[in-house]
Amino acid sequence: MREPHPVDPFVLRQLDVETEARARASRAVASSAAGAPDEVLHKLAKAVDGLRDELLTASHDLAEHPEVSFEEHRSAAALADLVEGHGVAVTRGAHGLETALRAEVSGGDGPTIAILSEYDALPGVGHGCGHNVIATAGLGAFLALAALAGHSGERLPGRVVWLGTPAEEGGGGKELMARDGAFDDIDAAVMVHPFGYDLAEPVFLGRRQLRVTYTGIAAHASIQPFMGRNALDAAHLLYTGVALNRQQMPPFDRVHAVISDGGVRPNVIPERAEVVFYVRSQYAEELSLLSTRLEEIAHGAALMTGCGVELAWDESPAYLPLRNNTPLAQAWNRRYAERGRSLLAAGVLPDLLAGSTDFGNVSFRIPGLHAMVKIAEPQVSLHSHEFAAAAVTEAADATVLDAAYGLAGVAADYLWDGELRQAVADDFAAAGGAVDVSTYFD
Repeated sequence: MREPHPVDPFVLRQLDVETEARARASRAVASSAAGAPDEVLHKLAKAVDGLRDELLTASHDLAEHPEVSFEEHRSAAALADLVEGHGVAVTRGAHGLETALRAEVSGGDGPTIAILSEYDALPGVGHGCGHNVIATAGLGAFLALAALAGHSGERLPGRVVWLGTPAEEGGGGKELMARDGAFDDIDAAVMVHPFGYDLAEPVFLGRRQLRVTYTGIAAHASIQPFMGRNALDAAHLLYTGVALNRQQMPPFDRVHAVISDGGVRPNVIPERAEVVFYVRSQYAEELSLLSTRLEEIAHGAALMTGCGVELAWDESPAYLPLRNNTPLAQAWNRRYAERGRSLLAAGVLPDLLAGSTDFGNVSFRIPGLHAMVKIAEPQVSLHSHEFAAAAVTEAADATVLDAAYGLAGVAADYLWDGELRQAVADDFAAAGGAVDVSTYFD
């Protein structure tokens, strides 16, 4: 038996070296807006510190009981119970999803900002993406603001909504909630995601899913092969055609696939074959162009083999790229740095280290912040057992608390500072404004 040839981690090492060099030569830009009053921020910090034991217990509990997309019943119930324990009502099964949650606190008329929590896990590796950290950091920020509104005598100049959003890992939970109106009454949304670096303006790629099914004609592969139409040949030509097309693809595009059905027995010419693709790009417009190119290659393979073909796009909602909002990012840089954090400036981390998130869809509807928070060294890969272990370390616990304060601080800045809100709105408009996400690729 021959073992796989080892993968040399040179590229990752080199990227780390280059990232560190750029980080030493630049600083993350912090907001100079007036923001929230110091007294408010002090109360928020005190509230977060008071929530320490509850938040860390909840984070570890989620990690010990991982639940995959749309099955997060225990996780959602545990988080909802925690919120209700602080005297805040929770809507369970919010916005059409059984495991979605919604709660809010309000001081009356004014702007509305949402703080988001994810809590779905991955098959086989549990919280290998650290969603237990996301869930409890967002929850901590919300509860700190709720305490400010309910017990300290402060009157919130607006409304804070907490959304528990299921099924980020491929299910498009935020998009499904959005289609049910989850963000219709919200002006901006903020959340964090664990990573190997601290940064406020990461790159996340848009992602679509394509299922290509070829239909051929079965025949005996030895006696009468000329009476068949080989669906597996079509799948092979498609896979090869896409691979050859990569030479002409921009460096910010990604295409990867599996042949999920290639026939049953070698002596029967396959009458059915299926290929499933993930198609990604850093830009929504390019993602649309890349989608068209894949359709052309798929139809070409059918033509060459005489097979029928059926294309099915986005059986789960498509993810648009993340649209960063610079004023919100700079507000995060200021508040998170107050916890002693050193953040990377925008553009320091290479863009090729990018995945996808359904928060991209939110960021095309309303201004958004999706900050990355460090819980492990950069070499520890997301979606791995190692990252799942990192999500319950002392470093991750510290990040939960620091990120809870950072999110609460950004939300307070947004609510108290009208000039910051205008800058956020202007940045969003300059990026193209609100987009009808649900019909973008129609």
